[in-house]
Parts: sequence; structure tokens; C-alpha cells
Amino acid sequence: MRLFRHPAVTAAAPWTAALLTLGIGVLLLASGARPSMPTRFIRLMEFEPVLLIEISHFVSSVLGLVLVMLAFGLRARLGGAWVATLVTLLVAAPLSLVKGFVWEESALLLGLAALLAPFHHAFPRTARLSRMEVTPGWLASAACLVIGAGMIGLWSFQNADYGDLPWWRVMADEDAARSLRAWAGSALALLAFGVWRLLGSAATPPIVGEADPDYERVRAILAKAEVSRPTSNLALLGDKRFLFSASGESFLMFGVRGRSWIALGATVGRRDERLDLLWRFRELADAHAARPGFYNLEAEDLPDVVELGFAIQKMGEGAVAPLESFTIEGTKRGNLRRAWRKAGEEGATFEIVQPDDLGPIMPELKRISDAWLETHAGGEKGFSLGGFSERYVGEFPVALVRWEGRIIAFATLWTVASRSAFSIDLMRFVPEGPPRIMDYLFVELINWGRAEGYAAFDFGMAPLSGLDDRPLAPTLSRVGRLIFDRGEEIYNFQGVRHYKSKYDPIWQPRFVAATRMWAIPLLLADAGLLASGGMAGLAKRPKKADEPALPKAA
Repeated sequence: MRLFRHPAVTAAAPWTAALLTLGIGVLLLASGARPSMPTRFIRLMEFEPVLLIEISHFVSSVLGLVLVMLAFGLRARLGGAWVATLVTLLVAAPLSLVKGFVWEESALLLGLAALLAPFHHAFPRTARLSRMEVTPGWLASAACLVIGAGMIGLWSFQNADYGDLPWWRVMADEDAARSLRAWAGSALALLAFGVWRLLGSAATPPIVGEADPDYERVRAILAKAEVSRPTSNLALLGDKRFLFSASGESFLMFGVRGRSWIALGATVGRRDERLDLLWRFRELADAHAARPGFYNLEAEDLPDVVELGFAIQKMGEGAVAPLESFTIEGTKRGNLRRAWRKAGEEGATFEIVQPDDLGPIMPELKRISDAWLETHAGGEKGFSLGGFSERYVGEFPVALVRWEGRIIAFATLWTVASRSAFSIDLMRFVPEGPPRIMDYLFVELINWGRAEGYAAFDFGMAPLSGLDDRPLAPTLSRVGRLIFDRGEEIYNFQGVRHYKSKYDPIWQPRFVAATRMWAIPLLLADAGLLASGGMAGLAKRPKKADEPALPKAA
């Protein structure tokens, strides 16, 4: 038993079982299409009804196709496929005896069943068989196997004294008719299964919005998630699709653009349900001939993503500042300390407003947001960045900076149930009030987070930061570094990195993953378009200086 549970044996078991099961399935298909062995068949006819022979012959061929299908479930390590394969093998073994006393087939079927029996632990995935990966390429491969079995049968009968007879005379022979019926039954079963999976498979999950009951499920999971990150709160933006675990205590969120299905981060909820949800996401995307991918992964997500067979590329670095050790004292942070003190001396005040109390100040927040957007290209964002809507802003606590009684800056706060970290999403301000007002806001937020028991403040990601331009570095890393160094007209890459660096954060790598390395640029492009709202969002420019100025706050 210890040998069966050896890591190397366990790792090899799914693929080995899949190949052997596929081979046995093809053998049954070919056996059903070939003529029976005359001597054995004549003896079988002496004590067995013809109807039983006909039924067993037909069912045996269909079970051969079932084994071909189950091979793909075994490859994906589905526990249900392991059980179904054992049952199918044990049913098919006696049928091989009944259809023509083909004891060699029975021995192979029972031998494979005995070989699979000790390896239940190698098939840990609990997803249902109905979620098994079925793609057009898979169906084409299975169809080739069925057609190949039929050609073997036709060739066999062509060389069994039927060569001079037309096909309708061959059909009149009982043995030929039996074989052709079995082959045709397998072909029809494959056709029916393929049509059901391609047309009747679960549709793409719809976008979940405020009116959808699943929105409450998302809120409930976020409120008690064992594993979540500040960016997990983007689930409440209203532009995501969701996969939920069987327990309803975990979810994975993703966006769809064209053929790209892009999951934002890993799963949220229970840690023990993560791998199964990731597999379900890949299988659902494959069933719809889509390109699955993951955007903004952290280092701890990579082992599970590698398990899915994905290629991985670094996309930047996140800045995370531990709160316990953060201080604005000392010469190194003298400028930051002076900016914070000066803003306070000039009348700036800080406060946190909880979601239930945001109603009276929401119009003022919208005014500040609209003024900020007028001076920034691209308009409101989505997918991986929050946008201003009263419903979305109302989901979170909001940090305010007031000056002379007026709100001049605000930031929505992303918190997590574990209090491992918190972050800000929307950060909007107007040019009124003291200079460097956002430095004042950050220092106050850090002090608030420490008092509330949060372990770290997440400043968010610096895109393309930390990529290497070494001669042997991956091509995507070298191209990314070139854009980081020379692409300031596209985006303020270095400025973002420099601004966050003054808080001395710990820089943590962020990753993107796709099924193939060549698909990663497509994934990044589609993620960017999802975030910007399409090409129209990318083309939107800020208001020119000679346009009428916005009215000042009352």
C-alpha cells in the first residue's frame, strides 16, 4: 500500500490510467466492429439466446465509447471518473463473454479494474462528471477513434468473403449487421453526447449585479473569507462573472472579452476549495473554446496555477507596507512628515465615514470625482480598477479630508475579514486646500489602520516594475522592461514606482498566467481593454486647459 501512495506513483497514476482506459475503450470499439470468432460463436449459440448476444454486442461497443470519454476525466483527476471507470470495466467484462466468449477482453478489463482500484487517492477532484473537459478538439479526436474502428470493421468484412458483394448484401448477413449496428450505435452515442455538451453545456455565467441574489452570496463570502485580499472587493463592482464552490463559501470572479476569460486573482473564501474552483474555471472555459487566464496573481497562488499547466509571467510588483514598523520619524521621511504636519496646521482634518452614513455626502463625493476625471485621461475604469458609482462607493468605508469645512479629497477603503491588509480603491481630490494633500491622507490612513489592527497597508501595483532585461531573460520580461524605461508617454510607470517607494514598502511580485506563453500578450491586452471600457475608453482624453473651468465648491 505504501508503494501506491508514493508521490511519484500518485503523480503518474492519472495519465497512466487515462492512456490504459483509452486503449481498452478503442479495443472494445474495434472488437464490436469486427466479425465474431466462428468456433466460439457457434458454441455460444448452443445455449445462449440470440437476443442476448445482440444486446451484449451493442452495449459492449457503447461502453467502449464510454471508456474513451472517461479517459479524459481520469486525465483531469476526477474522482467521479475513477468510480465510473471501475463500474464500466466491471460491467463490460462479463459482456465480452456473453457477446462471443472473448475471454481475453474480459481478462484485460478485469486486470485494468484491479490496477485502478488502489489509486482512488490519485483522483482527488470532486467536480461532477458533467463538468469534464469537452472541447471541439476532444470531440474530433473521439470521432476519429470511432471512424477508425468502423474502418477496421469494414476492412475485416471485405476480407471475409464479402469483397464481391455490395454493402446492402453485407448488411443482410447477421454477423456483419451486428457489427455495423454496434459501430453505428457508438457513432450515434458520440454525436448525441457532443451535441449535448456543445449546445447544452452550462452557459457562460452571467454578470452578477445588484438585482441578482448571487450578489448577496458574494457579500457574505467577503465578510468571512479565510483567504481574501483587498482587491477581492472588486467583486462588488458589478461587472464580474462568478463561479461558486459546492459549499457556497468560496468564489472565483472573472471577466470575458472575446475569447479571453480572465480571472482576477485567485479564489476568495476557503483555502481547501481553491484548487477545485481553479480547475472548474479552466474546464468551463475550455468547454466554450475560450482562452482562460489569471490576472494579478500573488506568489502563493502559483503552485495551484502550475498544477493547471499554465505558463506564468511577471507583470509588475505590489507595494505592501507593514504597519507595525512604519513611522514618519527620522531624516529619511522628513519631507513626508513636514507635508503631513503642514496640512494639519493649515486646517486639514481626517475622518472615516461608514457605508451607512454616506448618503448625505454622496453628492459632494460625486462632484469631486467628476472634477478629478476631467483632468485625467481614460474616464472611469473597471474590472481591475474601481469606478465611481453611488452604489459601488456605498459598499465601503470612505476616508475624507476636509479643509475649511469642505471635502477636498476622499478614498474608498478595501478591507478584508482577516485584517491581514487593507488598501484604497478610488482616490479622488480637487486642487483646493494645502499642497501634497494625498501625503496627508496616506499618513492618516496608516495611523487609522494600525489602530484598527490591520497588519499592512497595500499601496497597489506598480505595472512592469521589477522586470529584468538580462540577455537570457524571457522575451516578455525584456519587452516589459523596455516599456517601463521608455514608455512614460503611455503611462507614468516610473512615477508610480517612485511615489510608492517613499513609504519603504515591501515589493512583492505580481503575475499573469495563461495556458500558453504566446497567449499572455493577448490576455494582457484584453485585461487592459476590460479595465478601460474598450477602445473608446482608451481614446478618451482629459479636458483641455482652454475649456471652461469647473466651478469651485460652495
